Amino acid sequence: MSKCEQCIVRQFSSLKALNKEELINLSSCKTLYTIKKGEPVFSEGENLQGIFCIKDGVCKMTKLSANGNEQIVKLISKGELLGQRSLISEEPVNLSAVALDDMQVCFIPKAEVIKFFNENNQFSMNVMRTICGDLKNADDHLVTMAQKSVKQRLAEVLLYLHDTFGINEEDKSLNVKLSREELAGMIGTATESCIRLLSEFNKSGLITLSGKKIIISDIDKLRKM
Repeated sequence: MSKCEQCIVRQFSSLKALNKEELINLSSCKTLYTIKKGEPVFSEGENLQGIFCIKDGVCKMTKLSANGNEQIVKLISKGELLGQRSLISEEPVNLSAVALDDMQVCFIPKAEVIKFFNENNQFSMNVMRTICGDLKNADDHLVTMAQKSVKQRLAEVLLYLHDTFGINEEDKSLNVKLSREELAGMIGTATESCIRLLSEFNKSGLITLSGKKIIISDIDKLRKM
């Protein structure tokens, strides 16, 4: 099992504030899990007994609406932590986390996290900054859903996938491959509308569709939209 002090991904999260002794303690109490594509890391309403650090892979954070539709709130990739807000507020998680591809995650028990929070001021500040950043993003998302057209929201999501997760060097397709249902869930529209808009973008030369793969053909035009 890899040691936390030698792990590169910890530099991308609140864990970067931990000193060598704390990292050694962390290594002795963490558990490494492999989560297969499509499996949940945790489910909405669950009481977490710790937090998860993503070592590799991408997961979607989702919420079920009253009519049973899945709304994708955000995507989380390696280096980020899951469950911080729930742990601090002592509330069940309000989102589900589901693997979009095979993932490796480290589970850190609640007692250890609270100990870091109480004893390491920089760690607790990093956690609070992350939670504040999530709140800001939630506000921005609310404004986007209210003020932008579905077409603009689709363009924004495609650019987000391109800028955040990059492209496959071989065929230039987006690295993160979402189903049409998942894309529709991210932009808050019906699957049929999403399929129709993707076809429209394809005909306009903004993107190229190849099965499930999406290649952005004219990124400047997409940004202007």
